[in-house]
Amino acid sequence: MSNEETTFFELALKSNSLLLGDFTLKSGKKSPYFFNVGSFFSEGYIDRLAVLYSELIIRKKFEFDVIFGPAYKGIPLAASVSASLSGRISKPIPFAFDRKEEKEHGEGGNIVGVLQNKKVLIIDDVLTAGTALKQSMKVINKNGGTITGCVVALDREEILDGIIARDRIKEELNIEITSIAKISHLIEFFETSDRQKEAIIIKDYLSS
Repeated sequence: MSNEETTFFELALKSNSLLLGDFTLKSGKKSPYFFNVGSFFSEGYIDRLAVLYSELIIRKKFEFDVIFGPAYKGIPLAASVSASLSGRISKPIPFAFDRKEEKEHGEGGNIVGVLQNKKVLIIDDVLTAGTALKQSMKVINKNGGTITGCVVALDREEILDGIIARDRIKEELNIEITSIAKISHLIEFFETSDRQKEAIIIKDYLSS
């Protein structure tokens, strides 16, 4: 487990972005934990989360022209990561996002920003089954962009047809997915924090 992951888990728990309990995911699957990046925003930790994204992007040496944040939670993420990255590399980093509904007045369309002929790095909160990523891919391709990678805060490491989702998506869509933290490493975080009960809960869920 990296220092960045430790920092992420500490912030996620402190901001109540990472909750333990009995939850039902959008897919209908039951889960003993829930990640809500919105609590980073409401609790004032978005700048620290953006730093973790920025440091990861710099370390992985992604090639991109613009950051894309899918509506809705991806929008403040893209904006904050753009600002954080710009300050670190002393270079303006454009970002773009989509609207859920197409705008019929003004500049029109459902995209704010420019994707045409751009290398695009997707910024999102969590990877579960890749449904949101596939939707972003459609939007970006439709608007003439080329996806060069995707960065999420948390990889839930869900299993799809016997394969971890990030590997399945890479195989199907040829998109490299990188995360600040992986849910399997939360087990180690809890164990080193003397929270054995929580570690067992996550371990049992991942092995089920």
